[in-house]
Amino acid sequence: MNDLTDQALATLLLSLRIAPTLGFAPPFTLVPTPAMLRLLLGVALAAWLVAAFPDQTWRAARGESLIVVGATELFLGISLALALQLAFAALLTVGRTIDIQAGFGLAALVDPATRAQMPLVGTLFAYAAAAIFFATDGPANLVAIWAASVDQVPLGGAGLGDRLGIMTRYVSTIFGMAFGAAGLLMLVLFVIDLAIAFMSRTLPQMNVLVLGFQVKTLAVLAVLPIAIAIAISSFLAMLRYALETTALLT
Repeated sequence: MNDLTDQALATLLLSLRIAPTLGFAPPFTLVPTPAMLRLLLGVALAAWLVAAFPDQTWRAARGESLIVVGATELFLGISLALALQLAFAALLTVGRTIDIQAGFGLAALVDPATRAQMPLVGTLFAYAAAAIFFATDGPANLVAIWAASVDQVPLGGAGLGDRLGIMTRYVSTIFGMAFGAAGLLMLVLFVIDLAIAFMSRTLPQMNVLVLGFQVKTLAVLAVLPIAIAIAISSFLAMLRYALETTALLT
């Protein structure tokens, strides 16, 4: 009976390592899935890991303080979820930059999952990356990372380590990759801005501001499908790098 109690407690504690990713990190937040379903999925995965790694879970945490173990597991879960959150935040930031440059600064979309306002181009980038994540082996890799984290870091054994240095390098790299993925759109808009600037010098009587908005809007609509198609490999590289960083954080 004590073993069953320890396994049940270990399942609840280990779910704190998994739940932040399923509950708060894209691409899972981009899918309109009920929160209770994601919570049950996290508990089910935790129960599976407890059954697969008894020495690293309920046996390792036996006799430990539940508050301390819960705090360390939640800290590790937030660290694992942060890598995916920053990857999609980089895409949204780049999309917002393109929106401002193209004249869409006052426009926004309402995300049906989170009901939050999101940039137009950034939303397309984020959902394209989410589709790539689910279409490839992203979920399987994520489960493998959770299993490896339990094997390497027993229940309640997480520490600070070198996570700050890892995240600092990760943030600079992932934002650079995001701007590289949107490089074609930004280059097209920059060339249009240069052309309109020269026109304003030669034809000062023309309302170049209104003309610029119209031209850049048409250019974004025409180039955006091509840019997303070209950026698919960049999205895949960003997701792989995010998962690799997640593995390093364990």
